Amino acid sequence: MTATQHSVAARDAKRRHAEALGIDDAFIARMIERFYEKVRRDDVLGPIFAAHVIEWTPHLVQMNRFWRSVLFSSGEFVGSPMLKHLVIPDLGRADFARWLRLLEETLSEIGTEAARAHVIDRARNIANSLLAAAIVHQGDGLGPSKTDTL
Repeated sequence: MTATQHSVAARDAKRRHAEALGIDDAFIARMIERFYEKVRRDDVLGPIFAAHVIEWTPHLVQMNRFWRSVLFSSGEFVGSPMLKHLVIPDLGRADFARWLRLLEETLSEIGTEAARAHVIDRARNIANSLLAAAIVHQGDGLGPSKTDTL
């Protein structure tokens, strides 16, 4: 098997696994729509997003691409989430924890427990990675401690 064939097989397996949990394109679209409705209404996250998202429609399209890439390895997302988050001053643990809570609430409304757990696991890894970078960027460059994870 060539490297290309191996990557296609791995991508297909990842998508089949997600779909077996009830995660498909329609699920991701519902998740993004409902989640960002909550974010926009949220007292803490709403103003942060409002300051950085000028056009919501392209942002939601991009977030659909991002999550399809995360959950299916679709490879369609192009962007740098790390850089986008590093320019937000004072972004911290409480903000990421709130983001995760809203996402978990959204997932409990639209999917099975298995789908929720699968997406939240990936979201927590993403949030921890962004949090670690924010701590290094805002702090002394020594990196996060073991307690700086979500």
